[in-house]
Amino acid sequence: METGSPAGAGTKGTEPFWTGLPSGLLRMRRLLLVVWLGPAALGVGLLLGLLAGPGWAAFALLPLAALAWGWVLLGRNWRSWRYAERADDLLITRGVLWREETVVPYGRMQLVEVTSGPVERHFGLASVQLHTAAAATDATIPGLDPAEAERLRDRLTELGEARSAGL
Repeated sequence: METGSPAGAGTKGTEPFWTGLPSGLLRMRRLLLVVWLGPAALGVGLLLGLLAGPGWAAFALLPLAALAWGWVLLGRNWRSWRYAERADDLLITRGVLWREETVVPYGRMQLVEVTSGPVERHFGLASVQLHTAAAATDATIPGLDPAEAERLRDRLTELGEARSAGL
């Protein structure tokens, strides 16, 4: 999912080209939600139904309601994540109710890592972590395709070295 201006744009005076996260991240997060809340609903329903009577088994609807609510919120949160590479910095924006935009200047980057835990690897995903001179501007872009994560890491490292060489 990509929005914004044409691919050639990227200067400070124009709107940057925003890149969304792959749908694999949404799929992974929704599966984890079902894996955790599905058995909770079943357990609450069975336990209360057996111990307190069938009327109390209706409380199993609470975890199911949380599952439905989480399903919708995960979709909205996934759509809110975007990143854009500009000439002098990287922009990362996220959030539904509280929008947050992080600007990471290339010259301030000290370390760019690509990480992928066991669940991310199973879904073919990786995250890019940016460490800067100021901890407040550290940033992470989750759920990228591994090839895109490596490309982004290499590009950011190259731009960071070029910008910091002038210091």
